[in-house]
Amino acid sequence: MGEILVLYYSAHGATADMARYVARGVEEISNMTARLRTVPRVSAVCEAVEDDIPASGAPYATTEDLRQCDGLALGSPTRFGNMAAPMKSFLDGTSDLWLSGSLVGKPAGVFTSTGTLHGGQETTLLTMMLPLLHHGMLLLGLPYTETALIDTQQGGTPYGPSHHAGIDNGRALSDHEKTLCQALGRRLATTADTLCRH
Repeated sequence: MGEILVLYYSAHGATADMARYVARGVEEISNMTARLRTVPRVSAVCEAVEDDIPASGAPYATTEDLRQCDGLALGSPTRFGNMAAPMKSFLDGTSDLWLSGSLVGKPAGVFTSTGTLHGGQETTLLTMMLPLLHHGMLLLGLPYTETALIDTQQGGTPYGPSHHAGIDNGRALSDHEKTLCQALGRRLATTADTLCRH
């Protein structure tokens, strides 16, 4: 059984919702399963630490989750056109995986949620790809054969699924956004399954 790690940070719940739809897409592929994991918040106060187990949602990720996965879906809300600090902080701690080449050749994709329609969705997705390229991962986006990418009136890019949550984070995922999240999950799972068989 192959496994895709769906690793995300979510401040208000939208990115977590996207992660669940990516996981659904993964599990549509036989012999593949999704492992949902999140990362703890970071604080400007040096003494502040998160509990080892989150109060709700997915467990916190470890580098061992990355080492063991067959593929990765990485999700973060947009922060000024870039990934949120908690996700960046987690990725900054993966030097041991880089040194050992543990992620080389594994498929990866990215997804994001923004408060405004032009709030940096594409730049966030692109900058999330950079550390994955340094790890030697094989990046997957969404092809335009996914018709929801053409028809969407909200989020969705060829670089990966996106969601327009609204300034108050009150917008639920649209049907097109859900479809694109599941499509990414299926692409990652299908690619990982193919690579595992060869």
